[in-house]
Amino acid sequence: MPRITSRDNPRLKEAARLIASSRDRRKTGRCVLEGAHVVAAYCARHGAPETLIVAEAALETPEVRALRAAVPPASTLDVAEAAWGEFGPLPASVGVLAVVPTPRPELRRAGDFCLLLEDLQDPGNVGSILRSAAAAGVGQVFLSAQCAFAWSPKVLRAGQGAHFNLEIYEGVDLGQWARQYRGRVVAAVAAGGEPLFAADLSQPLAIAIGNEGSGLSAALRDAASQRVTIPMPGKFESLNAAAAAAVCLFECVRQRWRAR
Repeated sequence: MPRITSRDNPRLKEAARLIASSRDRRKTGRCVLEGAHVVAAYCARHGAPETLIVAEAALETPEVRALRAAVPPASTLDVAEAAWGEFGPLPASVGVLAVVPTPRPELRRAGDFCLLLEDLQDPGNVGSILRSAAAAGVGQVFLSAQCAFAWSPKVLRAGQGAHFNLEIYEGVDLGQWARQYRGRVVAAVAAGGEPLFAADLSQPLAIAIGNEGSGLSAALRDAASQRVTIPMPGKFESLNAAAAAAVCLFECVRQRWRAR
């Protein structure tokens, strides 16, 4: 497998461009995964990446050795510390990167536990929500066009491999989707909804979460079957979108577990 000592290697420069440029990620339909844990999660679901890029400092770690054994040698680059500088502020301690095609699942039928994210623009929040969704057993996540790009480095970092346990659909007209969904659409609203813990969340449903500033759009609220509000008895009535999503999702888990 090639040992890279120069920053001018074409595959190295390509990976650096994908990390730096949202435009390039969208145009090429590819993204870069960071860290052995995330790369391993991808491999378990989709197989070997197009390119595995390994910092020489990480070659002896068990996780990286296992990844290298699973990827064809011609697709693996071992990168000297000086050449790793092509990735700018990315530390060598990350250890491993992978260039992969951005997964684009084909939607056949919406499942019985879905999540709708409308206009969430903070990448950290989106990644954290995806992580909670995967842990809660959500099958599909639908993002509006104004959400942060699900496959950006910051969202992937926060998701910690959750992406590869979900079907993720971007650029969705959520109001139209909600009107066609065969189950119930539950809109999480800051005030005025049925108390979350009193609502029946055990049936097939989709939870809708909006951004922290303006919440859900009127179109999506109107398309929802019901609205719920998280009771907050404290004097500081504020949860960020990621925390609110986690509370709603795991109340669904609790009710489904109890029903079983």
